[in-house]
Amino acid sequence: MSPVDVFGRPQTVLLLGANSDIGLAIVARMVGPDGVAILAGRDPHRQPEPPLGYETHYRYFDAADTSSHEKFFAETFAEHPGIDTVVLAFGVLHNQDDVNDNPELAVEMIVVNHVGAGSALLHAAIQLRQRGGGQLVVLSSVAGLKPRRSNYVYGASKAGIDFLARGLTRSMATSDVRVLVVRPGFVHTKMTADMGPRPFAVTAETVAKAVVDGLARRDQVIWVPRILRWVMGVIRLLPPSMVDKLDA
Repeated sequence: MSPVDVFGRPQTVLLLGANSDIGLAIVARMVGPDGVAILAGRDPHRQPEPPLGYETHYRYFDAADTSSHEKFFAETFAEHPGIDTVVLAFGVLHNQDDVNDNPELAVEMIVVNHVGAGSALLHAAIQLRQRGGGQLVVLSSVAGLKPRRSNYVYGASKAGIDFLARGLTRSMATSDVRVLVVRPGFVHTKMTADMGPRPFAVTAETVAKAVVDGLARRDQVIWVPRILRWVMGVIRLLPPSMVDKLDA
C-alpha cells in the first residue's frame, strides 16, 4: 500500500507542533485538497490563521509528558488509520544568556527537544511500521552540528534528536517507513522574531518546499538552504577559538 496518492500527496498528515510556523507550512505543502491534517500540541484549540483549506482535526499533545505518548499515538492512529506522514516540528528555544542564569531553562529545552522528540519519534515509527509504511519528517537544526557559546544547549538538544533520527533510518532500512532529517539554518518564524538578521536566513515556506522535494527524492537528510551543508562542513573543521569569533 502506497502512503501517497497518485499525485504523490500524503492523504493524512499528523503534525506534532500544531503552532509551528514551519510545521504548518510543511502540512500546507503536503496535504492535497482531499487530504486530512491532524494538528497536535499543548494548545489544540488555537486554530491557525488563516484557517487551513482542508479537513483538520486537533488533538492535545505534550512533548514533555513522555508517559502519555504511547496512549496518544495508539489513540490517534486508531482514530485516523490513514495517517501516512508524521511531522515532528515542536521545539523550545531560549536565549543562551537566560539559560546561563537559569539551568531549568536548559532542562526544558533538553526534555522537549531531545527526550520528548525522541519518544515521539520512536512511538510514531512503531505505529507507521504496524500500518505498513509511511514517512517521518524530523526538524533538526544546523545548531546541533558544532557547539557554539551562543546556543550550545539548544544545539545539544537538536544534536540528540538528529543522531537518533539517523539511527532510526538505518533501523528501518528493511521496512517501508522512511525518515527525513531536516537541517535548516535560521528560519524567520514566531520563535525567532526577536532575533536579529542572520546569514543564509530562509522562510518557513522555503523549508516546506525543501521537505516535499526531499521526500520525493527519498533523501535521508536535507539542508535548508543547501549551501549550509558546505558552510557547516568548513565550520566543523574550525578550532573552537575561531568559532567563538563567529559568535562575537
